[in-house]
Amino acid sequence: MTRFNTTRWSLIAKADGDPVTARSALDDLCRDYRPPVLAYVRRHGHGQADAEDLTQEFFAGFLERRWYADATPERGRFRALVLTALRRFLIDAGLRDRAQKRGGGAAHVEFDNVLEPAGDDSPERAFMQSWLAIILERARLRLHQEYRDAGKGEQFEHLWGCIDGRADTEEIGDLANRLGQRRNTIAVQLHRMRTRLRQLIRLELLATVGSREDLDAELGDMRDALGLTTRAD
Repeated sequence: MTRFNTTRWSLIAKADGDPVTARSALDDLCRDYRPPVLAYVRRHGHGQADAEDLTQEFFAGFLERRWYADATPERGRFRALVLTALRRFLIDAGLRDRAQKRGGGAAHVEFDNVLEPAGDDSPERAFMQSWLAIILERARLRLHQEYRDAGKGEQFEHLWGCIDGRADTEEIGDLANRLGQRRNTIAVQLHRMRTRLRQLIRLELLATVGSREDLDAELGDMRDALGLTTRAD
């Protein structure tokens, strides 16, 4: 299995050796994962205010109680770790609330007993779609910066609206006329932009996995969540 030793996920696994660096990497990942966690909690039926409180409580426990401590890149993807911990946390929170209403103490559910809801409207799907939106936006920002650094910021703005491949011949022709270029030139530029975007998406996902197999699996999950049938890698 190929190791990716310089990713944020790998740094977290080495927390005992370099806690400052690992904590910084962990803080970054938790910040990225906040919207997906919030979406997951909301989909479980909690109102906005309660969901915000539960999300904050989840990350406080994740960091302070070191729920990530036994995880390693070889054991999978950071997303899977967060989801497993989040399912357990919400079940524990629900049992704790019910116990408090009955006048009892807090309960605890083991990791292995956490079941995954099914269906297109499941909390897992909401989590994944929110997470992918963050990945795509981070990749877009990196791509935009690359174009600006190359003095092509205006070109990026023109091309980005057509990057999803849905633009028809007439739209491509209109873009070529506005830019004073041939249609074939625009098509080549779009192809290069899409190729680089796919590379940047892989780099973003790479920070949260521990092997090439996990990276491929994450890309597959992304295609499934977005309803894509073509390759994204």
